[in-house]
Amino acid sequence: MAASQANAAKKSKIELEPYQIVLRPLVTEKGVHRATRVNQYAFEVNPLAEKPDIKRAVETLFNVKVVKVRTQNRKGKPRRYRFRYGYTKNWKKAIVTLDAEHRIDFF
Repeated sequence: MAASQANAAKKSKIELEPYQIVLRPLVTEKGVHRATRVNQYAFEVNPLAEKPDIKRAVETLFNVKVVKVRTQNRKGKPRRYRFRYGYTKNWKKAIVTLDAEHRIDFF
């Protein structure tokens, strides 16, 4: 019975395409430093995506070999526009470490 529940849980998971998982690369000073020194790249990813999904998406979109994926859930910041207060959206960040012989060129 536990196996059937595990299969049901697997089937209920949403399957995302690679272009739906990786939303945009984060090109910052810190990101460029990481890319040149330790071959790590940062991306904004879909909050529903998990580490294996992110790994598969980066490998298919950029034709590289991914060694490790680390993720962060970032909280939205408080913002004010005229007399209204609100928050920016929460988002998910992924830092992807590539194999030594692979690179991604954003420029």
